[in-house]
Amino acid sequence: MESLLGLLNIHVVKGVNLAARDIRGSDPYIIFRIGEQKSKTRVVKNNNNPVWDEVLTLAIFKPLPIKMEVYDKDTFSHDDEMGDAEFDIKPFLAALKMHLDDLPNETIIATVKPTRTNCIAEESHIKWTNGKVIQNMVLRLRNTISGEVEIQLEWTDVPGSKGL
Repeated sequence: MESLLGLLNIHVVKGVNLAARDIRGSDPYIIFRIGEQKSKTRVVKNNNNPVWDEVLTLAIFKPLPIKMEVYDKDTFSHDDEMGDAEFDIKPFLAALKMHLDDLPNETIIATVKPTRTNCIAEESHIKWTNGKVIQNMVLRLRNTISGEVEIQLEWTDVPGSKGL
């Protein structure tokens, strides 16, 4: 059996300019997947700029990329895809492994730049904030005409887990 490294908390902040999938706008929700696990946000009704302000947690066994899929909830048919993105947690885990303490608040530990191969829309800073390593990301959705999702990553060590 694989060893648990820890828990990744994904603070799903908001969506920006999501593509309309219905006449009256969309009812978006997001699914995050890693390996066999998935975690889902609530549905925000009639909103192409939804604010979720919701924290989802995934157990991390391997530093695999995390897939994010945005859907429009439909009542009488299959939910419509509104785009997807993928992000790599390796830079975030590398910053955690540094075991930094006593840094000034809001110190930038690392920066992940947008590239053609990642879904990051703007520079993503991994920071030391209030005694924790935090990464803020704006992810540009693929396979759609428009849309971005803002998230924040935070780590929780689990007592008895292998740790990083």
